[in-house]
Amino acid sequence: MEPKKNTKSDVSRNSSLYFAVGLALMMTLTYLTINYRSYEEEVIDIGQLDLGELEDEEIPITQQQIIPPPPPPPPPKVPEEIEIVEDEKEIEETVIESTETSQEEEIVEVEEVEVAEVEEDIEVPFSVIENVPVFPGCENEKGNNAKKQCMSDKITQFVSRKFNTELAGELGLSGRQRINVIFKIDKTGNIVGVRARAPHPGLEKEAQRVIGLLPKMQPGKQRGKAVIVPYSLPILFQVQD
Repeated sequence: MEPKKNTKSDVSRNSSLYFAVGLALMMTLTYLTINYRSYEEEVIDIGQLDLGELEDEEIPITQQQIIPPPPPPPPPKVPEEIEIVEDEKEIEETVIESTETSQEEEIVEVEEVEVAEVEEDIEVPFSVIENVPVFPGCENEKGNNAKKQCMSDKITQFVSRKFNTELAGELGLSGRQRINVIFKIDKTGNIVGVRARAPHPGLEKEAQRVIGLLPKMQPGKQRGKAVIVPYSLPILFQVQD
């Protein structure tokens, strides 16, 4: 008869469980062994402070300099003698009379003051003036246009006779020369304000001289009153080489 084994006494029954537990314990011990570190305690010696060895610091004694206050200002000078004058002199008061008139005073009537009209120097262009200036010898011309043409012809003839045409050659100029002249015929018919522009100052002076020799004219009129009339005149001539 074979003896029967007790199942509780079978060692191999829980071998896998024991193996797993043992393996876990070994891994835990191995991990702890690897990560274990030890630190040596480092003692820093700062020495011992002996207060007795410290020498007493000598603190110098300073004295605050006392600045004396400035001397007081000298007292004001007292006059030697004070003369008391009695107020006996009478002062004349100046009475300022009012310039306003009272009701009792008579009011003087002032006559009407006539204001003289100041005539302004009015300039009217030659092209639009009602009555053009009349050049001597053009009085018999009828109409404004006829008098304008007569005046232009007379001035052209006058300048041609009086102008020194040889002056351009003397100044070293050649070819065609143009001089622009502007002047005014004032309210009395005289020639004023002559200005000229030319290629050479010598020609300008000659043009001003000739225009200044023009005779006195009858002044131009606008609405029956004498006015100033500006006039422009171009002078052209050819210099003979």
